[in-house]
Amino acid sequence: MRKPDAASHIWNKDFVMPLRDHFHPPLKNKSKWEAVHGQWPAVIVQHLNRILPDQFVAEPRVHLGAQAEIDIATFETDDIGTGVESYDPRSETASGGLAPAVWDPVMPSLAIETEMPDCDEYAVRVYDIDDARRLVASIEIVSPANKDRPEHRRLFVGKCASMLQQEVSVVIVDVVTSRSANLYAELLEFLDERDPSLGTQPPSLYAVACRARESRRGRHILEAWNHILAVGQPLPQLPLWLSDVLAMPLELEATYEQTCRDLRLPPAS
Repeated sequence: MRKPDAASHIWNKDFVMPLRDHFHPPLKNKSKWEAVHGQWPAVIVQHLNRILPDQFVAEPRVHLGAQAEIDIATFETDDIGTGVESYDPRSETASGGLAPAVWDPVMPSLAIETEMPDCDEYAVRVYDIDDARRLVASIEIVSPANKDRPEHRRLFVGKCASMLQQEVSVVIVDVVTSRSANLYAELLEFLDERDPSLGTQPPSLYAVACRARESRRGRHILEAWNHILAVGQPLPQLPLWLSDVLAMPLELEATYEQTCRDLRLPPAS
């Protein structure tokens, strides 16, 4: 069993290449950011499944959230109702008796056509297959839609907070240069905590590994390994915690560079 050294960075010289900007020209004109976000989880899965102990398995998860917006002005009169099918409460039952009367609620105070907020997911999930496929770790690659509006940010933050509460370790990787929000900072704000490494103006590019473990007094201890990212700089190695005492190295640089090679993206200038 291995414990990571938060201060150590072990680089493979064959893979050390700077982070590219996939959201602005010139690279934006040659390849869509969705290609990297869609391929990167698969490459991470290939890397992890070569090194994970036999009882663990990594799987990719890519899910695109709904993009439709609420249209408050749209009302469909025919669809506005009580939610209870109309029928004669005195209709006969199969036994020939009378069916009991069903309570019919009043008209709703609001009826609008809407899409419930949904969250983009470009992620890797790690499961303990010896423990009924219990989720033990999640790697979340942030998309522009995760950062573009308050309800999307709350949805992402709430998902991460819920996993941490269940002692699932969470890694957040944000290479989105077209949006300025920092979801790690908003996660800490949601938990009423702060990380001095973020400074007064949290950076928009970062990679952070988080975990919550139980203390001897029965309370949770939140631990985080935060790294500020920058275009033109290599990506870090992060600890991926599978249990309180077992962590594996998550090689962001090697997997990112492999993703770029798989997609035939030009080398960083």
